[in-house]
Amino acid sequence: MERLPMPASWSRVILRLKVSAAFSEQDLRARLEALGYDLDDEADYPGGALFHGKTFEIFPAGALGPFRVEHSGRMIRRIVAFDPIKHDIVFETKELLIDPMSERLAFGKVRGKRSTLFDYCGRAKWIADAGVSAHADSWLSTIEEAAARADREREYLGRREWKQATRRMNVLSQKASFVPTPDFSQVVSPRKALRAFVDETRRAGSRLVFVAAQDDDLRVIERMSGLKVERFADWNETTTGLNREAALLADFDRGFVVPGRKPLVVVTASDVLGSRAHHPQALARSWNAAFDHSDVPEQGTAVVHLQRGLALLDGLQTVATGGGSSREMIRLVFAGGDAVLVPPADLTLIWPYASERGELTLDKADGSTWWARRTEAEHEIQVAGKQLSKHISQRRRRRAPKLVPPGPIYERFVARFPYFTTVDQAKAIRDVLDDLASGHPMDRVICGDVGFGKTEVALRATAAVVMSGKQVAIAVPTTVLARQHVGTFRKRFAPFGIEVGSLSRTDPGAETREVKERLKSGKLKVVVGTQALASKDVKFAGLGLVVIDEEQHFGTTEKARLSGLAKSVHALWMSATPIPRTLAGGLAGFRDLSVIASPPIHRLPVVTKVAPLSDAAIASALLREQRRHGQSFLICPRIQDLDPMLARVQSVAPDLRIVCLHGKLPADDIDDRMMSFVEGAADVLLATNIVESGLDIPRANTIVVCWPERFGLAQLHQLRGRVGRSGIRAFAHLLTDSDSERSEKRLAVLEEFNRPGAGFAISARDLDLRGAGDLLSERQSGHVQVFGPVLYSHLLKLASEKADDRTAHLWVPDLNLPVGDMLPAGYVQSEAVRLEIYGRVARCRCEDELDDLEEETSRRFGRLPPAARDFFAAARLRIDCRRRGIIRLDVGLDAVAATFLPGRLRKSKGRSLQRDGDRVVYISNGREGPLRKVEEFLDLLNE
Repeated sequence: MERLPMPASWSRVILRLKVSAAFSEQDLRARLEALGYDLDDEADYPGGALFHGKTFEIFPAGALGPFRVEHSGRMIRRIVAFDPIKHDIVFETKELLIDPMSERLAFGKVRGKRSTLFDYCGRAKWIADAGVSAHADSWLSTIEEAAARADREREYLGRREWKQATRRMNVLSQKASFVPTPDFSQVVSPRKALRAFVDETRRAGSRLVFVAAQDDDLRVIERMSGLKVERFADWNETTTGLNREAALLADFDRGFVVPGRKPLVVVTASDVLGSRAHHPQALARSWNAAFDHSDVPEQGTAVVHLQRGLALLDGLQTVATGGGSSREMIRLVFAGGDAVLVPPADLTLIWPYASERGELTLDKADGSTWWARRTEAEHEIQVAGKQLSKHISQRRRRRAPKLVPPGPIYERFVARFPYFTTVDQAKAIRDVLDDLASGHPMDRVICGDVGFGKTEVALRATAAVVMSGKQVAIAVPTTVLARQHVGTFRKRFAPFGIEVGSLSRTDPGAETREVKERLKSGKLKVVVGTQALASKDVKFAGLGLVVIDEEQHFGTTEKARLSGLAKSVHALWMSATPIPRTLAGGLAGFRDLSVIASPPIHRLPVVTKVAPLSDAAIASALLREQRRHGQSFLICPRIQDLDPMLARVQSVAPDLRIVCLHGKLPADDIDDRMMSFVEGAADVLLATNIVESGLDIPRANTIVVCWPERFGLAQLHQLRGRVGRSGIRAFAHLLTDSDSERSEKRLAVLEEFNRPGAGFAISARDLDLRGAGDLLSERQSGHVQVFGPVLYSHLLKLASEKADDRTAHLWVPDLNLPVGDMLPAGYVQSEAVRLEIYGRVARCRCEDELDDLEEETSRRFGRLPPAARDFFAAARLRIDCRRRGIIRLDVGLDAVAATFLPGRLRKSKGRSLQRDGDRVVYISNGREGPLRKVEEFLDLLNE
């Protein structure tokens, strides 16, 4: 309904890149910046552009994925679309259109004529659903009520224009016949019902078409139907073929019958598999950067060097090595400002410690202050590893009811979810259902950002348990969230005759007593409540599952009580920003971990701005949202801040309608005020962080947080998640009057992690800053503080899998090669990216991993130059030396010498080898290159 720029105006702002066209990086940078792109930002999200040597990557605003442009000699050579995770090429194109990040740029400064969608589709044939006219009439009425006539006519399509447009439309009749195929997933025996239907269809002489979005689903349908059918490329081929049965890869959500002399019967994966059918979503991407190479240290962060201790990774430094050659080294800064240069291969020994230095005490460069702490921590990790191994073993031995819901009723429950699940959400649901059916107690953490669908996971887990005859308790930290969950759960379970009870301090006494009685007798199957659920007088007849939502808001004591409630039953923990201890426990394997990192389709990043606190800043943000007919949250940290803030806002913006809310109000007042805001009776909700959890108000797309330094990072991220849930660009203004450098750094984290799915990254940063504590006791500091959370999780996992394993296995062969062991800066221009590749190479444990990384590097930055090929060859050699136990390899003009770990040098028959203890020397008579000499030497060792 909104007006658009004139079609002709796009030619002014769209940037066209063509193969064989001239290329100038300087000009392109300037034009992309003018179009609103973030330069020097990874192209893993719309608006990102990153330049490297002979390539650059960009994610155009209107594209489904990023593109890589290769250039040389000031000319564009190649344009490809690529997968941002695996860097695989998706397709190649000759031309790329780069549109602006906002259509406002196409409007320009002229307040002239604007266009409509119909102007863009002049020759299109329009077909409208029967309900479109009534829906459009409702929207037009809303626009007329909300905006003044001048604004309305300028910004939106009017009734007269809509009426003219509908004359060109073919409106489908409401009485048109639609014959659906049966929903086999909701019957007791889907296989038997499908085979009977197939037999009936064949006897009637109808043509049968199986349709699924993925080949795996088609194979399942074939297996269940007992038929093997031919695949066709498109709908026309499928429907005009001579075969009685056919198959097509497409994403239909329901089957149907096309009537005719020989009816066409379409059976879809959804009909047969129900909620297990796959539905790829082109615009839904897994933005899970929080997990990509999390063990690779970054420039400017605190790191732990296993042989020297804590340091700051200052960056890369090129040093001359003689003979006109040079190599790149990593500069580590230790206590007293002492700097040490180590080769990139040493990244095997260097692990991320913390993203912020904070109050860290760095070690001395010689490691003298480090070894005592490391030795003690290693011993503690061995003990903790054995405990963890024992804990996991005990969990696997413990029994719990195998809960598998009856297919028909469960599928009917799932069918009431009005959206397709995202990729990660579907996986989390499968993980939970598998846990419930395993016969062992589930102990799983679901980490998913605000609004990413954790509640639907909990709803399906609850349905599976209740439909298997057991009870479910859902614990939430606040009464506001409890009331919202009660409403959500009752709405979904009401059609199935399943009641949902409530237990919190705001419930009337008589109602609370009745709920407790019905839980004890088993008549009530689902209850939602606060920590009151863990009271001694709350008894269950057959508890099967405990769900702890927003786990980060429960204290240690409360969690212990809730864990006691979940003893020997299934437990599901959910959080957008899990506390460090919970996160570390999931990463180390203490609990199972599922992460929902893919945002809903069209979810945009919330624009996050940190600015000084002032009346003008507050009023500007709130009035801007009011002008676009939206609503705002205005958040203060304390109840006593609300009245003064109300007076301040009313003095500078008297036209704003404001409603106040805080937790000390009576429950009825909270509900009344909240509903008045939800229904649009107010422009601004002035509140404490009572609104932090659970609220979903699509019209609210601005949040202003005053004195944000008084909130935790996770709280601020949760608050920010109250806006931006409707596909409209949302804004979060963090207004501070603190001039503390530490406070600025904390708030900068929110600006840095502003993308959908940032909750995990923020929790990981919190884990950096605070540490995880001892996972197996109540201590809040321990050996994790020595090694840092990433290395700690790695070592703990090793210790739990092999109790006698220590950090001694983490060593690096010392290669003395006359080749440049580095990536040329002209090939990979970004120092941060070179450091990332060095780190990933150092983490490779086999040649296959290294081959994949080498291939990825050539795809990203173009064909490898000789120096880059030598770099990967040296890395491959380092892996081989490590496998053979060679701790030092020296390669000169005439000889190769290798020093082995004690006992690792085998006897060799090679005549050219000279042995001296654990050292062996090979005298080369040829003039081959250094790497060829090494190959000959290794061949002789193999004899």
